Amino acid sequence: MLSEDGHPLMPCHPARARELLRKGRAVVVRQTPFAIRLKDRTIAESAVDGVQLRIDPGSKGTGLALTDEKKETGGDGRVVAARRGLFSIELQHRGDQIHHTMGQRAGYRHRRRSAHCRYRAPRSNNRSVPQGWLPPSLRHRVDTTFSLANRLCRYAPVTEIHLERTAFDTHSMSAGRRLRGTEHAQGPLAGSTTRTYLHAEWNSACAYCGATGVPLNIDHVRPRSQGGSNRVTNLVLACVPCNKTKGNRPVESFLAQHPDRLAEIIGRLRAPLRDAAVMNATQARLAETLDTLGKPVHAWPGHLTMANRVTTGLGKSHTLDALAVGHLDHEAGDAIVRFPERVLVAKATGRGSYARTTPDRYGFPRLRRSRTKQHFGYVTGDLVRAVVPSGRWTGTWTGRVSVRARGQHSLSTTLGRFNVRHWNLRLLQRGDGYGYSTRPELTPPASPKNS
Repeated sequence: MLSEDGHPLMPCHPARARELLRKGRAVVVRQTPFAIRLKDRTIAESAVDGVQLRIDPGSKGTGLALTDEKKETGGDGRVVAARRGLFSIELQHRGDQIHHTMGQRAGYRHRRRSAHCRYRAPRSNNRSVPQGWLPPSLRHRVDTTFSLANRLCRYAPVTEIHLERTAFDTHSMSAGRRLRGTEHAQGPLAGSTTRTYLHAEWNSACAYCGATGVPLNIDHVRPRSQGGSNRVTNLVLACVPCNKTKGNRPVESFLAQHPDRLAEIIGRLRAPLRDAAVMNATQARLAETLDTLGKPVHAWPGHLTMANRVTTGLGKSHTLDALAVGHLDHEAGDAIVRFPERVLVAKATGRGSYARTTPDRYGFPRLRRSRTKQHFGYVTGDLVRAVVPSGRWTGTWTGRVSVRARGQHSLSTTLGRFNVRHWNLRLLQRGDGYGYSTRPELTPPASPKNS
């Protein structure tokens, strides 16, 4: 909620917002996240205590929660802190999609430069990058989290930011146990080569059929084309026939008729470390970026968040983890007494493509794309309201629009997608690169004060 002069005020209940709009005392500033501006009150006439923004960053998604803490007097006369959740957002990243499209683009470029051309020696790897550079898929996670945090600071009186920041020990995660002392300097290949290690690990036999005394190749259990890594825990020995037959198929499909051998191979694999590596690479940059908002940023370890969540009885989700970020003195009686029942889900969708053509599966241009993104005043991703006068979809609908050059746009709603002419549309909010939906929050805390 904003004041008459545009300064953020304390958030209000949805029923209060509807009342202010009905009486004409407020106007809608933004549809999603919903924000209003009062027409008869300035910041000087309002009492603003301030709220806290709590962030639980993740590789696939990030939780953001607005909270306030009230001092209450308990039954024994002690003063305790009661934390209330006011608003929650679950941000869903698209880093994996960016990683895939970047690899696809590199493949297209390689084909164009190598097909029917003379041989060109590879260029030496001496190209430098700016200090602090991050790959696009990682920079996206930082930029989208900062974007939503900045938006919340614009519409709510945020006084401080609490960020969960945890370092992941990928070496210990790879070993499957906690390493101590000099063990960190000794990996599984210490003193040997990859082939020697695999021969000792698999007894010089094919991992898929058990053949011995035949030439053995090194095979990726999870294919590289499907996100598999070059870690030694993803490598096995395979005879030539098994290696050719498996190809880039998933091991679950290849060994579907041999469940015992499949279970043995899966049991020896280690969990992928990609998500842990993403968090280690982006957390410092995220903290530096949030500092530019001009709010004090407090970093808290992940084990404290988990302890707060478990002690309070909250379920496991990014938004509830965000609510539990920060210090709570449970022995003194501090507690989380309320959390939002509905969560706003913001899925990063991007703002379109820069490609001039649509390629086929081999990278050859299939059709030429329009040079303009706006048609009849609308851009793909805009939030619109459609009034359909006749037909199967008669009525008033609200949703995201996908534009077409001929003016018959496609509207996506909760009940389906249908076509509507542009003159039946009214713009509610310009597309901002996110798709919005809501979901109910998970299991409530075991507290009589929740609501």
